[in-house]
Amino acid sequence: MAFESLGEKLQETFKKLKGRGKVSEKDVKEAMREIKMALLEADVNFKVVKSFEASVREKALGSEVMESLTPGQQIIKIVRDELTALMGGEEAKLSVSPKPPTVIMMVGLQGAGKTTTTGKIAKYLKKQGKRPLLVACDVYRPAAAKQLEVVSGYVDAGFFSQPESKDAVAIAKEAVAKCDLSLYDTVIIDTAGRLHIDEELMEELVNIKNATEPDEILLVVDSMTGQDAVNVAETFNNKLDITGVILSKLDSDTRGGAAISVRAVTGKPIKFAASGEKMDDIEPFYPDRMASRILGMGDVLTLIDKAQEAFDQKKAAELEKKMREASFNLNDFLDQMDQMKNMGPIDNILGMLPGVNKKALSGVSVDEKQMGRTAAIIKSMTAKERENPSVINASRKKRIADGSGTSVRDVNVLLNNFENMQKMMKQLSNGKFMKRFGKKFGM
Repeated sequence: MAFESLGEKLQETFKKLKGRGKVSEKDVKEAMREIKMALLEADVNFKVVKSFEASVREKALGSEVMESLTPGQQIIKIVRDELTALMGGEEAKLSVSPKPPTVIMMVGLQGAGKTTTTGKIAKYLKKQGKRPLLVACDVYRPAAAKQLEVVSGYVDAGFFSQPESKDAVAIAKEAVAKCDLSLYDTVIIDTAGRLHIDEELMEELVNIKNATEPDEILLVVDSMTGQDAVNVAETFNNKLDITGVILSKLDSDTRGGAAISVRAVTGKPIKFAASGEKMDDIEPFYPDRMASRILGMGDVLTLIDKAQEAFDQKKAAELEKKMREASFNLNDFLDQMDQMKNMGPIDNILGMLPGVNKKALSGVSVDEKQMGRTAAIIKSMTAKERENPSVINASRKKRIADGSGTSVRDVNVLLNNFENMQKMMKQLSNGKFMKRFGKKFGM
């Protein structure tokens, strides 16, 4: 989970402050020392840490805080505000050309996840009503164009390549010049990466930039590379004057130093955070929301965004009615499971809830395989059995178990829980119900 280690250390420090009715200068200095060490261990750039510490210390030692009835809470707010400012302050949206097509140039080192991220950006833009065309300009890596073509198929975007050409600049220029505006309004250029930054790579990227005049130059940075990510970002920015950064593989980054440092060092905003392997696993980067996540305050707004995107509003209204009338059946349950999965890994979703302790959460195993078994059991039922589980007798249970690759005991557990749930349906409020609902079915 992103920022796991950093979040734990900062939350532990704040716990000490909150437990004190009054905070002394010594307490503040001790807390700042712990915060400083936590940031450095998270691989945040030393200069960034030094500047951050000085700013927080100055404000935390002010009379307003020291004489406050809740000084601990005040200091936490200062840290949150400074952390938010450090990561950019507010969301930085993609630029759109007043005259189509909008040209987006994707750059980064090999292995940063650039091609996959290109597909994710395309998918994101399609949700915004855009019509993207993906352009294969990696003429060096074997099967690079084929990989992008496969990705374009996944996200239902256009694809442009010239397999016979080894001139990346010419390919990019032609793609933009010959873009059929009736089909596409956005051109996304997937450029070549290297294991190491070299002059040849940079020269080619500069030439592509000059030939296509992109509206956005987005640097894909592997979050797991830590401090090296900052150095890479600085080099690319010096050469290309990038417009923004995309942090990839953020779900695997337990330190988070790159996210905190990149913006401060380059002066360029982080525009997206990408995680997971699915094409939907990308979201706009909100510094304030990310700061709240790091400090254990949750991220309810992003959770709401994900829910609104994943859940069909019409179906949600129908579901609410069924729950009130206690007519909720196994078809409805299966549909809800599918929509929940669209929101992403469940442990990530839980991590967005305020008050959820990341350390405690890390010890909890969310058995998504169990959810898969539950879905398999329901899918092995007939339409009649799903609508009215009471008709399922012993022989039917045996057939369902054999069809789903589970046991009769597993089928019985599901049916018993579902029966109990139906009994209490009318008595429970939606909030209380959902808590029990998730617990009962291993969610």
